Amino acid sequence: DPLVRIGDGPLLLFDEAHNNPVTLRGAYAPFSDLLQADGYRLRSAKEKISYDQLKEVKIYISINALYNPENWKLPTYSAFTDQEIETLSQWVFDGGSLFLVTDHMPCAGSVQTLGAAFGIHIVNGFALPKNGRPEIFSKDRGTLLSNEITTGSGKEIDSIMCWGGTGFIIPTKAHIISLLNEEYDIYLPNDANQIKRPIPDNIPRLSGKGFANGAYLQFGKGRIVVFGDGAPFSAQLHGIKSEKRGMNHPAAKQNAQFLLNIVHWLDQ
Repeated sequence: DPLVRIGDGPLLLFDEAHNNPVTLRGAYAPFSDLLQADGYRLRSAKEKISYDQLKEVKIYISINALYNPENWKLPTYSAFTDQEIETLSQWVFDGGSLFLVTDHMPCAGSVQTLGAAFGIHIVNGFALPKNGRPEIFSKDRGTLLSNEITTGSGKEIDSIMCWGGTGFIIPTKAHIISLLNEEYDIYLPNDANQIKRPIPDNIPRLSGKGFANGAYLQFGKGRIVVFGDGAPFSAQLHGIKSEKRGMNHPAAKQNAQFLLNIVHWLDQ
């Protein structure tokens, strides 16, 4: 039962203007299908952000924006211009909603300046569990918290699955959805290609304790959800063995409903 009538619902703008490696036709096609089945209209944005572009939009969605998809070494520059950041933050302040999804370095560094405009400090690193096991964030383990998105929507979420992203520090007025802990390290390589197991001892690292990997906040009259990993909202076949990753993974059964809960909260 779609929340709103099909083809008639709020307009969601999907960023394809910032070297995003995902499009609505690729690994994010199921994301698009799910939201359209729920009644939303989705449109790709191929141009830089402007007030004109955002006029009829309810939620601006940006996944894994990159400054330069060819360069995975430091330094990482902002994928968004200062003018775009000013426009987007003013639009959110005036009542728009932003769903900002990033990932490990250099995606994280590419949205640091944008995140900072909302008081969110994103680490340009790789958040990885020390034991190398699948990343299940759950209420049982205390890594998925009860809040408006995981509990308050009528469709409770008990666990979600992730695949190696980054962490960030949130302002006091924000709420954590899911969090890293001492079982994680956030590695800070000079070059993303340095990250392969076993991870070399000489790569600087932070403890994951105290860092969020999902959060939401109100900003002026608008709303923001930030997530530190792009895989949970995709559906893909990964690697030579075509391993399922994203919403189609058997251990990620609630990821699709989690996405709907996020969008429903942003749509209020």
